[in-house]
Amino acid sequence: MCGIIGIVGTEPVQDRLIEALRRMEYRGYDSAGLCTIDQGALIRRRAEGKLDNLVRVLAADPAPGLTGIAHTRWATHGRPNTSNAHPHATGEVALVHNGIIENFKPLREALLARGRKFESETDTEVVAHMVSELVEAGQSPRDAVAAVLPQLRGAFALAIAFRQHPELLIGARLGSPLVVGYGKGETYLGSDALALAALTQRISYLEEGDWVVIERESAHIFDKENEPIEREIVASGVTSLSIDKGNHRHFMQKEIFEQPIVVAQTLRSYLRPLEEQVALPQMDFDLSKVERVVIVACGTASYVGMIGKYWIEAMARLPVDVDVASEFRYRDPVLGPGVLGVVVSQSGETADTLAALRHMKAAGVTTAGIINVPTSSMAREVDLLLPTHAGPEIGVASTKAFTCQLAVMAALAVNLARAKGKLSADEEREIVHHLTEAPAAINAALAHDEDIEAMAHVIAAARDVLYLGRGPEYPMALEGALKLKEISYIHAEGYASGEMKHGPIALIDDQVPLIVLAPAGPLFEKTVSNMQEAMARGAKVVLISDAAGLAEAGDDAMATIEMPTVHPLIAPLVYAVPVQLLAYHVAVHKGTDVDQPRNLAKSVTVE
Repeated sequence: MCGIIGIVGTEPVQDRLIEALRRMEYRGYDSAGLCTIDQGALIRRRAEGKLDNLVRVLAADPAPGLTGIAHTRWATHGRPNTSNAHPHATGEVALVHNGIIENFKPLREALLARGRKFESETDTEVVAHMVSELVEAGQSPRDAVAAVLPQLRGAFALAIAFRQHPELLIGARLGSPLVVGYGKGETYLGSDALALAALTQRISYLEEGDWVVIERESAHIFDKENEPIEREIVASGVTSLSIDKGNHRHFMQKEIFEQPIVVAQTLRSYLRPLEEQVALPQMDFDLSKVERVVIVACGTASYVGMIGKYWIEAMARLPVDVDVASEFRYRDPVLGPGVLGVVVSQSGETADTLAALRHMKAAGVTTAGIINVPTSSMAREVDLLLPTHAGPEIGVASTKAFTCQLAVMAALAVNLARAKGKLSADEEREIVHHLTEAPAAINAALAHDEDIEAMAHVIAAARDVLYLGRGPEYPMALEGALKLKEISYIHAEGYASGEMKHGPIALIDDQVPLIVLAPAGPLFEKTVSNMQEAMARGAKVVLISDAAGLAEAGDDAMATIEMPTVHPLIAPLVYAVPVQLLAYHVAVHKGTDVDQPRNLAKSVTVE
């Protein structure tokens, strides 16, 4: 959610802090700020809105110093204004925070009763005062933080600077990621490896409950019991080129067009072309013992789960439940032996999904994770890691991570089917052939970019848009509607085509565009019938189908988008492209912020 960077350096840190914040601005852009330590003073600069506003503040009033912390914010407690921007500070302490302090109200009331003065509406400022109070009473920074951390409930990653200790920072994590970076005579803190990519490739991932004291030449890590502990130093593998837009206007556009190659490299990890088989990595348990699958995810990833339900039930004949992660624990789901719990997450840090994973593990469920960040909390905690290879995804609206997740979900479905004895060698050979065709088919879909751009103005003028689909295209209708909502701010809903007559048709008139996802096949005729019902009531229809489907449907649609003819298994990967491009071009036409849509953040690390 929010982005954190800290540097204990040998040269001025202001510009490097800003560079790191730019790499993390996808995490939040309600406000930004930094604090350095110089000549015994905390030098704090903050600005409401995007990072460029902070850059302008610093141009007029720089922040000198060799040690500093910085933050880009996605607001939780308190309005997105300068007073609520991080870092929060007292006379002795400044800190930045990602997460939520759930018990901040009683802590704040106790501090107010003791005469502490607050300047913000945030939960974070409570922690600054609690640490400062102890430092002012003569405790060392290390002892003060060790005393405060057990009093905090919630999810947090913290980076704390101390006025009287200009060569020291303290970091802590509970439920939110934080990494330590090791440089030449310098040490760093960051929300993730991407934040530190331009500074160092040598990092350590703090584990749940860890906290760390960093100085220029060292990092002393403690566990939740305050015992010293070593965490392995690894190579991050993330480069400073990861956030280059290249010749694309937006990160989202770049990531849409990267899909053929990232899906190919993801499938390369799962397909065995010589053996004509689909394999999973790190297999150390028997999938034949699985009796039921539970898939848990949020947002776009949950639609991957819905499509996975179609695939797994059809191929492996196993019952599948798909749950929204934020509801999963609270309905007390029935779990037990024979359940395979699958979590799907781009970041591997999504708070609701991580909590659901831990709930399943506590119930004794074998878990698997379809995850894009192999060093994330979820990736380290699942029994079976099923990595996607999408690379860093900067645009808030997920595109290439989604299609890579679909590719991995298909591989899981095939492996379950084979393990349950429901898939012959010939059938698996055919599936390998179709999956191998997916990158080229996605590339063919991208060739219609200009056609989609040409019709975007019609959708951009609408206040409401409906999406229809049957079978696996129903979750794709949901995904198309979500994409449009996320970046264009147009109200949109996705429906199963057969549900049109059960309420949504009341919304139809000549001002409501209808986007229909309907590849030719056994479900096509019924979907087109639903489309005709809507057109009879004035709907402006955009039909997305293949050549055979468009020929069969006739010329009544307002516009058509022709997709390549593909096997139903890979149709969702291909039909993701037009709904992504349509949302993108509508947003560009409306002039909204495509990569950083209002109120959203890339990685949701609080519930």
